[in-house]
Amino acid sequence: MSLRHPTSSNRNDLSQGGFSLVEVLVSVIILSIGVLGAVGMQVASLQASKEVRYQAIAGSMARELAEKMRGNHAVATTTTALDNPYLLDVNLGGTAVAVPTLNCYTTNCPTGADIAKWDIYDWQLRLQDALPSPRVAICMDKTPFDAGTPQWTCSDTGDVAVLKLAWNRVNTKGQLEFTTVAATVPLLVLPLTAGSVE
Repeated sequence: MSLRHPTSSNRNDLSQGGFSLVEVLVSVIILSIGVLGAVGMQVASLQASKEVRYQAIAGSMARELAEKMRGNHAVATTTTALDNPYLLDVNLGGTAVAVPTLNCYTTNCPTGADIAKWDIYDWQLRLQDALPSPRVAICMDKTPFDAGTPQWTCSDTGDVAVLKLAWNRVNTKGQLEFTTVAATVPLLVLPLTAGSVE
């Protein structure tokens, strides 16, 4: 009985089998890294898509309010908050919106001020539902920007109302920005030209 020694071809077969296992493991690791990268890009894409949607909603609601103010320009061009219900500064995150005494949907609102109170009430409710914890300021302001940066502070001068709006969001660094933090700046600043009193 003779013992057979492994030939060189047998040794090559064994080593090739070992290399195949290593190659499979390396391939799985590379594939896993690629999949994780794709998942990360998908998450970032969804977040960016959500922010774009919020920007579109904010712009649409700002234009809607501007139209309401133009329709009620006698009140909307008044420069004091006491006479102009459209002027406000409120953080709507978890805050109940004050209900006006007259509901213009069910009751005839006899004055422009009553219509303005209902307009701004209804608008705030829908804004609260559409954006996460929105903060809104509408004021007569000649200086809505400070060295190019939007600011919440109002000069309370001038004859054009300016809408300043922000909401809780994730910034470009991936950090959460909350409207309850004093350092937050408005994300949307838009003049609301209500026309002129005839």
